[in-house]
Amino acid sequence: MGQGIGREDPTEGRWHPTRAFALALLAVGALLILDLATDRLLRSAGWGHLIVEGLAAVLALAMSLWMFRALQARSQDVHRLRRDLAKVQAEANHWRAEAADLLRGLSEAIDQQFDRWHLTDAEREVALLLLKGLSTRDIAALRDTREPTVRQQAQAIYRKAGLEGRAELAAFFLEDLLAPHPLH
Repeated sequence: MGQGIGREDPTEGRWHPTRAFALALLAVGALLILDLATDRLLRSAGWGHLIVEGLAAVLALAMSLWMFRALQARSQDVHRLRRDLAKVQAEANHWRAEAADLLRGLSEAIDQQFDRWHLTDAEREVALLLLKGLSTRDIAALRDTREPTVRQQAQAIYRKAGLEGRAELAAFFLEDLLAPHPLH
């Protein structure tokens, strides 16, 4: 997962700036303790120096420990998020597979209805774009035609379908899909 230096996932055990800093603090703490022990054994430093050095060592070790625990918590969060993401992706893929068949069926039903209304190819395209919610201006731009032409085609669609306008066109196809479930 080489995402560049400093961007590796700390859950993978690779180099990460936070892990490197925690290791550096751990090393500093260990060196301070070694220096503290040497100073004490050789009696080469006074108590004030030993106390300051001891506090620095404890602080470095405590910060290192805190950072390692924070990395562990982050690692657990990443694993949980990956597990949740995989679950959601599986559900989404399942839904898409189910919906694909339904949408294919709806698309075929719309095409059959367009055949019954005897729509031309241009009218079919305009009708589909109207169903998708595009404005006549957007349809004209998309089809590289003029807006009055699209309006005329839309009127021809409504006339052939026996509908009053865009809302009735959408309702014709969507009404049964959006019907509430019957109460028992």
